[in-house]
Amino acid sequence: MDKANLGWHVFFEKAFEPYLDEEGLVAGRVSLEHKHMYRVQTEVGEVLAEVSGKMRHQSLRREDYPAVGDWVVISLRDGEGRAVIHAVLPRRSKFSRKVAGQVTEEQIVATNVDTVFLVNALNQDFNIRRIERYLVLAWESGANPVIVLSKADLCENPDELAAEVASVAIGVPIHIISSAENRGLTELASYMAPGQTVALLGSSGVGKSTLVNRIYGRDILNTGDIRSGDDKGKHTTTHRELILLPDGGILIDTPGMRELQLWSASEGLSTSFQDIEEFAEQCFFQDCKHENEPKCAVKAALDSGALSAERFQNYVKLQKELAYLARKEDKGLQTAEKAKWKKIHQSLKSQPHR
Repeated sequence: MDKANLGWHVFFEKAFEPYLDEEGLVAGRVSLEHKHMYRVQTEVGEVLAEVSGKMRHQSLRREDYPAVGDWVVISLRDGEGRAVIHAVLPRRSKFSRKVAGQVTEEQIVATNVDTVFLVNALNQDFNIRRIERYLVLAWESGANPVIVLSKADLCENPDELAAEVASVAIGVPIHIISSAENRGLTELASYMAPGQTVALLGSSGVGKSTLVNRIYGRDILNTGDIRSGDDKGKHTTTHRELILLPDGGILIDTPGMRELQLWSASEGLSTSFQDIEEFAEQCFFQDCKHENEPKCAVKAALDSGALSAERFQNYVKLQKELAYLARKEDKGLQTAEKAKWKKIHQSLKSQPHR
């Protein structure tokens, strides 16, 4: 497998230069993450790899470890199909969310992605506010978002819903598809040229696995049926996986995310809600809170109907969520720094005195 077909780029070529002088080191791309092991695609085939002891010792946070889509520096064990990971090359793009639950920690969903397919089903589970949330993290990731409206065969008015999405996804391509009817799939092919990486993101049961099977040309992933009662599909993908397509191109399939908590995404918020921020720039007061201040352009837009109340409320909600997360993360970074120095001091103490 040629590295270019795995998504190798001049960006990674430059990042790998410091390792060229070290004998036996090559680059590979992480395709699957197990508990303590990784499947890595290389020019000589797939290998099973583990992180070196030195790298494990130096890694403080989850983002320091490899994730699906990462290019890593490895040394191969000849004839064993095994390798050791020594470093993660810098990421061109990174789609992250906060881990579910109370812990303030980053979960990297996929890295080095060129295009993000935000898959949303056009059935009873359709939710415009959820699409706004996904767009925030997609823009923040550095990849180009594309909205894929799936299960059009289960919807009576797909074009109306697509117009509703277009009103909040400013400048983002929107595709209506039906995997069951093979509708709209050919338009997605242009995003999957050789060496291009596309990640599929969306809630459980929106049809990501079925879409992967259609794009691949045969059933390589399990799919679930629609649940009766709420029109939601079953959760079938349980891990993130990088899939090499027969005709070139790379797909990263991800588990459905019913709970998508934001991670650091202030730029993504500004890009996703640029219409609101443009209104805000016209406010008389620079520090306008858009509440009771006079000459507030945002309030005027809300009153005139130029801006929907639901969209503005979601913007405020996401703003507050990011501010709260930033405060908690700051405390978390302080704790991690203390733990780092404690580790260093303990290792110094354990060394014999000379």
